[in-house]
Amino acid sequence: MPLSANSMKLSVIIVNYNVRHFLEQCLKSVVVAMEGLEGEILVVDNNSVDGSVEMVKSNFPQVQLIPNKENVGFSKANNQAIRMSSGEFVLLLNPDTVVQEDTFEKCLKFLDETPGAGALGVQMIDGKGRFLPESKRGLPTPEVAFYKIFGLSALFPGSKKFGRYHLGYLSKDQNHEVDVLSGAFMMLRKLVLDKVGLLDEDYFMYGEDIDLSYRIIKGGYKNYYFSDTRIIHYKGESTKKSSVNYVIVFYKAMVIFARKHFSSKRAGLFSALINIAVFLRATLALMSRFVRKSILPVTEGLLFFAGMYFLTQYWESTVKELNYPPLFMNLVVPVYVLVWVISIYLSGGYDPPFRLLRIVRGIFSGTIMILVVYALLSEEYRFSRALILIGTIYSSVASVSLRLLLDAAGVKGFRLARKEKKKVVIVGGSEEGQRVLSIIQLSGQPVEFIGFADTNSKNEVGNSGEFSKFRLGDVESLNEIAEVYGIDEIIFCAKDISSHDIINQMLQLTESALEYKIAPPESPFIIGSNFLDDRGDVYLMDVKSITTAANKRNKRLYDIMSSFFLLITFPLMAIIIRSGLSLFRNIIRVLFGKYTWVGFAAMDDETDLSHATKTLKPGILSPVDGLIHPVEDKFTIARLNVLYAKDYHIEKDMKIMFRAFRELGRH
Repeated sequence: MPLSANSMKLSVIIVNYNVRHFLEQCLKSVVVAMEGLEGEILVVDNNSVDGSVEMVKSNFPQVQLIPNKENVGFSKANNQAIRMSSGEFVLLLNPDTVVQEDTFEKCLKFLDETPGAGALGVQMIDGKGRFLPESKRGLPTPEVAFYKIFGLSALFPGSKKFGRYHLGYLSKDQNHEVDVLSGAFMMLRKLVLDKVGLLDEDYFMYGEDIDLSYRIIKGGYKNYYFSDTRIIHYKGESTKKSSVNYVIVFYKAMVIFARKHFSSKRAGLFSALINIAVFLRATLALMSRFVRKSILPVTEGLLFFAGMYFLTQYWESTVKELNYPPLFMNLVVPVYVLVWVISIYLSGGYDPPFRLLRIVRGIFSGTIMILVVYALLSEEYRFSRALILIGTIYSSVASVSLRLLLDAAGVKGFRLARKEKKKVVIVGGSEEGQRVLSIIQLSGQPVEFIGFADTNSKNEVGNSGEFSKFRLGDVESLNEIAEVYGIDEIIFCAKDISSHDIINQMLQLTESALEYKIAPPESPFIIGSNFLDDRGDVYLMDVKSITTAANKRNKRLYDIMSSFFLLITFPLMAIIIRSGLSLFRNIIRVLFGKYTWVGFAAMDDETDLSHATKTLKPGILSPVDGLIHPVEDKFTIARLNVLYAKDYHIEKDMKIMFRAFRELGRH
């Protein structure tokens, strides 16, 4: 029997997991596309911790929200909403998408005129305007899977034999009957779901769209790739496509599909291929990651050791008439080298893009550690202090020279940090364009604002002096503007330019190396994504800095070092600090990573810091403790949290701990 009585035309279902800003942009485009249609929007949140639920409640009260208390997976979450839906058609839509204003209208019209169609997918482009081949796919039979797994489909994408996975031989600009649709945008007839069943919940993530597409065909219906409308799909926002975990989860989903739909013999062959693929891809991914991470430290370590070897030989034969024992070169020098390499790492010297100051700072920090230990050794194990200092200078020069050489050679992944600013143009009207410009300026990003491309060629720009001053032309001349001014990035104001026109502009400029972002109306963020495995570049007026890998590592290192200092001096500290026993408990908590010495000040209500506060350990102290006079105003406390997170550095923790030293035993 039907799942529910159909009382409206379309039910749009979005499953969200920790992509709040993309979800908000998606919902804004969906709300516009639903105008004039009888329909509903349902959002299932899989226990996000980034404030997604609060955002939907606050900004989209018309949306039916289903907040799960755990991540139940893509299939189960979609099924929850499908069972609650009332539409004649159901659309499964990813949160990291932007639809055109007429997308739903065109799709529904095609389905109404094509009674044999069970489901429909559309042409998808990524954040740079490039066509996404998974918009249309063939059935992953063992033969097709073999070509995909071993790269033949990538080598010969237009071949009817090897290119069947993405159907590369079919034009992306024509409608086609296809085998498999993408779960990122999948419009289905509700009566078809009544007949063939909902998504298979054996699939936690990936593969469920292939399974459902295949069951639709087996049920006597057809799947269509519909090219007459386009959507943006910031592919890879919810998951990291290049990770080992993705490889395993995706191919395991293929095994489930094979066992369910193929004969035992074919399923066995398919499973064997998949297991080989998982092993090869996982091994290659791990090896590649290890090589990428270790090649520079290993190269520098060998360079340091070679330099110390020749310096030692020179020192023995020329400067002093002495001979160092084998222990010096076999053990002591390798220890020096290891300390220098580790110190560079802890200083952030291996975090791209490279900063030369961090490298030199790391080597000199390591030298200080070596000299401290050197002073504690007995006389027989004290070799040459001069060699340590000369080795420090040599290692610094060698490391800096190596980085400069790699940067000059243009080796990918080994570039030096530069203060180059991206040249940005904002596409929009006077009021919204200036609002978006203020967001960029407040974000502190290295951006050079070039000017505005006006969305209204008849706009009376004379009434807005600032806008008129920086107006470069109208949107029709955007191509020429980008070329003449050497633009790196274009930001579209969604309030002033339709999704349809944004996508058209991206497609017209897709041959260039431009980056694109979209500023949703009335939102304090601008988002976009340029790469498949990128989380997306975001201009925010809230937090970002404290969550970087380097700052998290530095903060943890500071917590450990300060905890050891407090532990060593505990008898004295127990007298100075108000609660000695609580101090000892706090030291243990911080050492074991349960707490941090300085965290965010507690807030009664959710703020834009909700994601950061849940990724940062609770603090013994907070930014409020760094003030001379206490504050209780919620706005001021929230602002202090934002400032602490936005521009974090270790000196802030040191200052707060110094000012609130007697509160380190706080319960």
